[in-house]
Amino acid sequence: MTAYIVRRLALMVPTLLGIMLISFIIIQFAPGGPIERIIAQLQGTNVDATARIGGSSTGDFSKMAAPGQDAGGGSYRGARGLDPELIKSLEKQFGFDKPPVERFLHMMTSYLTFDFGQSYFRDVSVLQLIKEKLPVSISIGLWLTLLTYLISIPLGIRKAVQDGSRFDVWTSTVVIIGYAIPSFLFAIFLIVLFAGGSFLDWFPLRGLVSDNFAQLSWPEKILDYFWHLALPITAMVISSLATITFLTKNSFLDEIRKQYVTTARAKGLTETRVLYGHVFRNAMLLVISGFPAAFISAFFTNALLIETIFSLDGLGRLSFESVLNRDYAVVFATLYIFSAIGLLLNLVSDLVYTWVDPRIDFETREV
Repeated sequence: MTAYIVRRLALMVPTLLGIMLISFIIIQFAPGGPIERIIAQLQGTNVDATARIGGSSTGDFSKMAAPGQDAGGGSYRGARGLDPELIKSLEKQFGFDKPPVERFLHMMTSYLTFDFGQSYFRDVSVLQLIKEKLPVSISIGLWLTLLTYLISIPLGIRKAVQDGSRFDVWTSTVVIIGYAIPSFLFAIFLIVLFAGGSFLDWFPLRGLVSDNFAQLSWPEKILDYFWHLALPITAMVISSLATITFLTKNSFLDEIRKQYVTTARAKGLTETRVLYGHVFRNAMLLVISGFPAAFISAFFTNALLIETIFSLDGLGRLSFESVLNRDYAVVFATLYIFSAIGLLLNLVSDLVYTWVDPRIDFETREV
């Protein structure tokens, strides 16, 4: 197993490099860019944009790979019709005065040491920006994934055992309705019902913790933390139960109908022993295979609207705003981190395979 882990870790390097390279090339031909954004602000006499030109807050931008220049190394597309000296100053400030290949290589070399440079439009380093947003995303992603699996797997197993029963029918109805209604609508409903809307005022509307969090005792801090997370996590869990629940149910039904289960029952094994001693490890393989995608989705993608509704400033919201603002330093840093996490989770998923079913031996497989 050690040799397999080493091979997989080694394979992650070219995979991650390929992801970043393809994204970098695509950005070269994408319309708009950080300089065009500043030019638009300048043409609108935006004081904030003017203050950034030549300012200390952007002095390290040349350390970052800065896409947006013509692939052939020509002048920046936003340069047309403007003072060439101004455009050259902006290109140097943002690192666009270097060829694309040099910018990409410099970016990847810096990323190896976790040097993500400075945000283009915020007076803070990208790493510091990510650290500030990470607690929110970890909280949402971790608790959403944990609760979804803790509820969906036992529910799916029971639905498989009681397939066609009244319990199976009404739980399927509830789960399907929860899946059909978007999580942000649930969030709004919960706010109206429990957060000072037309009914009760039991839960807060904003932030991950209260303003006086630092003055609270440890038990009070824990309660305050979960008090703020209760509504957003509830809204997301309700909408995310269906996939894992029905996947678990169908996987167990498929295994229960196989010959080895009939043989185990004929030998006199109890239903519990058959279900959890034989069926479980085979049925769970399909569920485990979807864990990396589910975790990444919960960690970042699905949280965007919830973060916005509940004023939770996490990585999902940061990434979205960075794309809109053409803050490529943040865009590429978050892409690098998300991709690395996804690759590591795929490896963890394979290792969990062997734990659930020891018959699986990755040592004999080619990567």
